[in-house]
Formats: sequence, C-alpha cells, structure tokens
Amino acid sequence: MNDTATLAGLDAATLTDVLRVAASDGFDRWQEQIRRTGGCSDPIRLTGGTKTIDPATKTVLHSYTTDTEPGGMLRVACGNRRASRCPACAWTYAGDTYHLIRAGLTGDPAKGTPETVRDHPRVFATLTAPSFGPVHNRPDTGRCRCGTLHPEDAPELGTPLNPDTYDYAGAVLWNNYASDLWRYFTIYLRREIAKRAGLTQKAAREQSRVSFGKVAEYQKRGAVHFHAVIRFDGPEGPDSPPPAWATLDLLTDAIHGAAGRVEVDVPPARRQPDPDQPAHIEPARTLRWGTKLDVQPIRAFGEGKKITEQAVASYVAKYATKAAETTGTVDRRIGNKEALVLLGVPDHPRRLIEACLDLHALYPDRKLRDWAHMLGFRGHFSTKSRRYSTTLGALRQVRADYRATQQRESLGLPDPDDETEATTLTLAHWAYAGHGHTPGESWLAASIHRDIQLSRETAREERTAEALTTEEAW
Repeated sequence: MNDTATLAGLDAATLTDVLRVAASDGFDRWQEQIRRTGGCSDPIRLTGGTKTIDPATKTVLHSYTTDTEPGGMLRVACGNRRASRCPACAWTYAGDTYHLIRAGLTGDPAKGTPETVRDHPRVFATLTAPSFGPVHNRPDTGRCRCGTLHPEDAPELGTPLNPDTYDYAGAVLWNNYASDLWRYFTIYLRREIAKRAGLTQKAAREQSRVSFGKVAEYQKRGAVHFHAVIRFDGPEGPDSPPPAWATLDLLTDAIHGAAGRVEVDVPPARRQPDPDQPAHIEPARTLRWGTKLDVQPIRAFGEGKKITEQAVASYVAKYATKAAETTGTVDRRIGNKEALVLLGVPDHPRRLIEACLDLHALYPDRKLRDWAHMLGFRGHFSTKSRRYSTTLGALRQVRADYRATQQRESLGLPDPDDETEATTLTLAHWAYAGHGHTPGESWLAASIHRDIQLSRETAREERTAEALTTEEAW
C-alpha cells in the first residue's frame, strides 16, 4: 500500500485503529481475505467451516474452520451493485453487466450466444420522461432559458427555473410507475411489429422474437429514463436468424409507434387528515413517455461509427452501478422530512423526496415512502429479456467454479467432474456473524481497493499499448 502519507489526515480514533489492525498477529491473513474481496467496503462476516470427505473410506481429505482466521471469521464480498456503497463490488457488477450486454451484441459461444447474433437488426433506444416544468439546462443553442450559459458542472443544472410551479408530485409518480410504462411498451412493441409486418400477433410471434437488455439512469432533474438494446431474433431467439421482413427500419418504426401508445392511468386521491383543514386532493393523471425518444442503430465494432457494440456495452455497464444518489439524494431509506435537513440534501431532490412522503398516504400501495430515497422509482435498474444473452447468475457461477477449481488444485483434491476420480463429499456449516469494518479496517480496505484498481488500470494501458504497437507493425 502507498497511503502512508495520508495517515496524517486521519482522526485520532481511526489512526489508532489502523495501527491496531496493522500490528495484529493475523494482519497478513486479514489482508489476504480483503484482497480476495477486491477491497470490499462492507464485507459479510461468517463463522463455520467445511469438511471434504471420501465417502468410501470416511477419510477426511480436507477441513477448514474459521477458528484460525483473524477474529475467528471469514470475510466475503457484500456483492452490492451501488458504487456509492461499495466501489469494489460495483466494479465486479459493472463488469458482469458489460459482458452480459456485449454477449447479446457480438455473440459469445462460451456464454451461450452464437456469433451470428451480430447480424441481427439491433438498436440502442433511450426512452425518457415528459416535462414536469422548465429546468436549467445546456441546450444546443448553448444558452439556458434563464439566459445563462451554464458550464457542464453547474450545480443548478436540472433544477427547476421556478420550484414553486414545478410538478413534483407528477415527477415522483412518473418514476414510481416507470416500470409499468416499460412493461406496456414491450407489449405494444410486439403488437406494432406485427402490424407493420402485416401479420397477426400470433404469426409474428411464431416467426420472430424481440430481445432486449436495459438499464435505468437518473437525469439531473431526478427523472428516470431507460437505455435499452433492442434486437430482432428468429423464433428460437439468438440461435435462429430473424425473418426477411424483420428489418432495422421496421424495428425503429415499431419502437416509435409503441412508445407513443403507452398510457398508464393514476386514479385521483383524497386525504383530509384534519377536519378543520381543507382536504388534499391529488388529481387523476395519465402517464406517458416523453417526446424525446432516441433510437440509433448499433454498428459492429471497428466500423468507425459512434454507436458501436463496445460503446453501448460500456455505457450500460457504467449506469448499472449508479442510482438516485447521482442527483444529490442519499443511497438509503429516509424515515422523515427532518432527516433531510440533517443529511444536507439539496433543495430539488429534497422536494422530490418530500413529495414521495406526502403522497404515500394517498397511494399506500405504491410504497412511495419506502422508495423516497429513490425519488419514487421502485423497479430493477438492470433487466433483460429471457433470451437476450447469458445471465448474471451464470457469470457469477463461472467465477465461483474457477475459484473452486483453483482451491482444489492447490489442496490436491480430486475433480468431482472427473469420472476416473473417486467421488468426494463436502459438508459445510456457515453462520452469519455481522458485516462491515472497524474504522481502521475501512481505511485499510479502501487502500487495498485503490491498489487493485491501479494494477488493473496499468494492465489495461499495457494491453492497449501492445495492441497499438502490433497495429503499427502491420
């Protein structure tokens, strides 16, 4: 670790704990555990052990217990996808998302997707929310409606020109129903495809399939929008070619048609908490997609186009680890409005959160209070259709199998998949013992994570330099 110089900036309690951990007998093993998690900032602590037994002879081939570990515990990665919670685990999640999306674009036989999928029509679509009131922005003309030429990092970007007239209730209700809007969009998309192909919906389903992978992103104004890879397949999914009528133009037109048809009705609500006060009435609403719908064809990597397979996969992976905290809110649940002041939440996201808390009593089934920190959004950030490509679970299993193989080889244990080897039986018992770090451990884990990231970036730069050298040689 190269953070010795930064120790001087620590408070006395944290510095004392850093020195305690570094001087402990099990520090080297603790470091090894944390490195295996990638520098996880909130590891799960487990107690227990395993035994590998030869069933025929009852011989114990290998045993492990956490009794000999530092603190009597094994630390494993928390697996949180949020970069604000755990940068180390978020990096792994982003990598898995990248490979999942890219496999559906370029094909990857090892992940169950044929390379011929690259020839299927596919687009990168962005569906946004409507306007809830004018906000400070950086339009193509360069000058905001307020008359100011805002720099890219201006804190007022995305905030209302007039907060008193901004439709905060409409904004959080739209976020809350965004997943329903997407679900209806996928239904209407299939109908629009059949209509444009001159087929019945049944015939269109028998001849083709629409596959997608999407991610949600928060705009600066706090509204969710969706980025989606949408692909035409044959009836068997990526393993079969789409029919001749399933063209890129038809898919693009169908997306525009489907987005324009989607409507979700929100009923009116009335609440009168105090008989002496006027009732609060929330009008009925019809939620729709915004008019800014962008649909771009995805070009094969290396064709010199802006929207390439590599760019799309990287973009989706980037936003798979982010959430509402990018707008200035917090990444955990908020109990009441008073907490917003203590947490120092900026005015615009604070008003959005307050709208969620106020609307919860009117629409209790929408759980707006539980999702107030997400500005009302309660859906999954990264989703895909069944046949788009591999799954995150499959990618995690490959990683787990690889580590298990490494451990068996280091211990000299037989391969359970090798029919020539004797069968072994593994018995395991684990118990949850808590999570997280002490202040000193947290600082040391962050330092380990930075070292790992630096090594990865150095290796990436070396690979890039080597590729450029090879290209120049040719």
